[in-house]
Amino acid sequence: MTFRTLAIFIALAGFSSAHAESATLRFGQIPSTVHAVSALYLYVAERQGFFARENIAVEVVQIPGGTGNMVAALDRGEVDVTQTATPYLIQAALAGSPAVAIAGTTANPIYSLIAKPQIKDFADLKGKLIGLSLPIDTISISLRKLLALKGLGQADYRVKELVGSPARAECLKSGECDAVPLGQPDDLIAVKDGYSRLGLSTEAVASFQFEVIAARRDFAETHAPAVIGFVSALADAFRFIHDPARRDDAVKAIVALTGASDDIARATLALYLDPDRGVLPQHAEIDLGGLAQVIAFMGEGGTIKPPLPAPQQFVDPQYLRAAGAQ
Repeated sequence: MTFRTLAIFIALAGFSSAHAESATLRFGQIPSTVHAVSALYLYVAERQGFFARENIAVEVVQIPGGTGNMVAALDRGEVDVTQTATPYLIQAALAGSPAVAIAGTTANPIYSLIAKPQIKDFADLKGKLIGLSLPIDTISISLRKLLALKGLGQADYRVKELVGSPARAECLKSGECDAVPLGQPDDLIAVKDGYSRLGLSTEAVASFQFEVIAARRDFAETHAPAVIGFVSALADAFRFIHDPARRDDAVKAIVALTGASDDIARATLALYLDPDRGVLPQHAEIDLGGLAQVIAFMGEGGTIKPPLPAPQQFVDPQYLRAAGAQ
């Protein structure tokens, strides 16, 4: 047994008695997601008392500059745990970061390609400006694959790099961008306002692990009871969101979090769960197959070089297991 494994074993063995002690975790959040559906699990865990049950206080720290800065903030010790898109975690870990995924959040997001009202199909996008995220981002990768599926090569359109749905939505509304990928509820609101929905990212990419919760390995090992309690609260938040008996409560949570109307909130959950399209994990689990798909995407794009690493390299499942969620 290695020292690292022994340390975790001792921490986990003491969880049942130690978890009663209160702890504060600084949670790194992407500013553009504060009022987005992608933060629903955090809102539910707080409002339903799941963090309080575990004696965990979560202090949200907004990290400016987008998802590419989240792991760097973790490495600098500015936050204890953070939400991050998987390509950035993979890239950082391969460069020597001690960051590792400890729980899953958005697994297979649905992004709509929303266009100006006069643009009715993909052929109309030739020569037009499309607002995408950074090239490494899985949003950009999946949308480029959707465009290719519909007959558009990268030379057929221009790109403006915009991080976050709010920035892309503003580019579309201002008229500068002809089309942009939007998540929920922004895409549903845009369609209601008369914009065109040309397609969904899931038409081109069926499954991948979009986002995870990451922590530094050393921090997670030395604060195992708090990390397990945090993961347990997240697991129950996802169970709550999936529970058909709590659908009305989940709708109310989306309305309160995002400011969307009741009908848009219901349409969002119906898109995710009727049937279940794997957008959200059942209980904060990490899909290793989906993570392998992200690694394959990065290999295709030249972001990482072969031989491609195994997904297990970027995950420490012990905290999920201790929380009964993996």
